[in-house]
Amino acid sequence: MAGKHDANITWDDDLLKNPHAAADKRARVQRMFAAIAPSYDLNNRLHSLWQDQRWRRKAVGLAHPRPGETVVDVACGTGDLTLAFAGRLSGGRVIGIDFTHAMLPIARQKSAIRNPRSAITFSCGDALALPLPAACADVVSIAFGIRNVQDPAAALREFVRILRPGGRVIILEFSLPTNALLRAMYNFYFRKILPFTATLISRDRTGAYRYLPESVNTFLGREQMMQMMRDAGFVQVQQFPMSFGVCVCYRATRS
Repeated sequence: MAGKHDANITWDDDLLKNPHAAADKRARVQRMFAAIAPSYDLNNRLHSLWQDQRWRRKAVGLAHPRPGETVVDVACGTGDLTLAFAGRLSGGRVIGIDFTHAMLPIARQKSAIRNPRSAITFSCGDALALPLPAACADVVSIAFGIRNVQDPAAALREFVRILRPGGRVIILEFSLPTNALLRAMYNFYFRKILPFTATLISRDRTGAYRYLPESVNTFLGREQMMQMMRDAGFVQVQQFPMSFGVCVCYRATRS
């Protein structure tokens, strides 16, 4: 029936004008990820053309994990970056934290198959109030998650809190190509093709794959992101664009 409201819709046209301005963004993001959890990995692989795993491996390399260190992977989702760290870390500890319960059983199952002997733990928690003591981590990472938190600046301050002095933060996030032609081509794919095919695969009704491109297009630019990291207390802030700028890895050190 025309005009009938679908209670499953999390992101409508008005909210998608700037999803970061939604007062209840946290609850909407949580509901969205719970809905797409079963097909999350498949859509990631297909719609990044399998580049998402390469991006994560690059992020782990930029973190320079050392034997015996503790890595905290925030917004770990189904555990891909957490597992990538565990595969590189010798004699250390890797903790995956996500605030969407439905993601964690998938992460634990993948860990049991791929890294049964690794010291990986998964728990539920919010990036704005991590269930960890101060100065407990050597590396904090977040892949494609900083854009989804209610208050990115507060999340960065929380990362500073749990990092030891000299600890590193790694932020992997979508971006937009700086070349105008590439950006136009990318946005056509991102806004027209991906939402249709990803929604078809996931059978999602929340609007998750309409939220994705708009949350990227309305999020902080690269220089703004780097300045926010500095304001939070990080030094040696750097950016590493990948795949023509579609993805960026930010690396910084806790002073």
